[in-house]
Amino acid sequence: MTETSQRPLRVLAAMSGGVDSAVAAARAAEAGHDVTGVHLALSANPQSFRTGARGCCTIEDSRDARRAADVIGIPFYVWDLAERFREDVVEDFVAEYEAGRTPNPCLRCNEKIKFAALLDKALALGFDAVCTGHYATVVLNDDGTRELHRASDMAKDQSYVLGVLDEKQLAHAMFPLGDTLTTKDEIRAEAERRGLAVAKKPDSHDICFIADGDTQGFLANRLGRAEGDIVDESGAKLGTHEGAYGFTIGQRKGLRIGHPAPDGKPRYVLDISPVNNTVTVGPAEALDVDALTAIKPRWCGTAPEGPGTYTAQLRAHGGETEVTAELLDGPELRVSFAEPVRGVAPGQAIVLYDGSRVVGSATIATTARRATATA
Repeated sequence: MTETSQRPLRVLAAMSGGVDSAVAAARAAEAGHDVTGVHLALSANPQSFRTGARGCCTIEDSRDARRAADVIGIPFYVWDLAERFREDVVEDFVAEYEAGRTPNPCLRCNEKIKFAALLDKALALGFDAVCTGHYATVVLNDDGTRELHRASDMAKDQSYVLGVLDEKQLAHAMFPLGDTLTTKDEIRAEAERRGLAVAKKPDSHDICFIADGDTQGFLANRLGRAEGDIVDESGAKLGTHEGAYGFTIGQRKGLRIGHPAPDGKPRYVLDISPVNNTVTVGPAEALDVDALTAIKPRWCGTAPEGPGTYTAQLRAHGGETEVTAELLDGPELRVSFAEPVRGVAPGQAIVLYDGSRVVGSATIATTARRATATA
């Protein structure tokens, strides 16, 4: 059974200023829970965050969240978590790119901010649960354990970015939007019926702390420009770049290679080496990956024992692929793909599923390619 069938709770609703979190808070209140809204101030300089009705972390978003709380009729506060966000999300983002990896800051924010810093503070203040507008479902089993499942509507499912939640965090998580088969237009229509001004506010898709959306420029300002070589698989120099951190595995555009490949086909980023500041490019088929190892596993319940067959998701908006996975000492997760997958980058998260149930997640460390050695 889902959490909506449980006793009334003291609920802290994280309100980003967007339509999803506003409707989630309204549904929680309508279900009879004692709801308090909170907006997270995640920047010491909110003007530096993305604005223009994006629905995330700006002053504009804070005001939208407050107006929504007033309409719902719940208390509302703004909590300053800017320093924690800077350390755990922004600095982690920069360090990962500097090391040649591709991080997911939204996943890290869920792990470190919304369901660590925020949840810890909520529990200390006597709240029972944190409510967010994510599309996912928490299922309560007969034995009292909880499971994280995909949303009823796969088109809106966000369980991938919640795969970092452990069983303790799931015990205090509430996702009122996850178990309803409604389109986004219907969520907006519901918001309008409830009198919420955010009903027509655009969704947030971009990295909130990069104000202009220029990730490479943001990294260059933080890390400085460092010219290096772009080479092919044989090591032959094809061009130069201004910082290896500005590339990600599988990237095709923006390579600025002066001449085409001998076969006339596009070239893609195959490897990023921070040690010698080199970016290696090659054909698309060289991106095919048969296996990977992943570190820092986090389990939405008990850790699996022995090898098992699962489906895996490798990107927030990616599809599923069949895998065999085994937890080794370290701990380290060893994953083999039933069919090769393309463009897997170290630093990304791999999330394992058993049907609709989220088993857990881990951070990709290395990949094994079909035609080349470990990358």
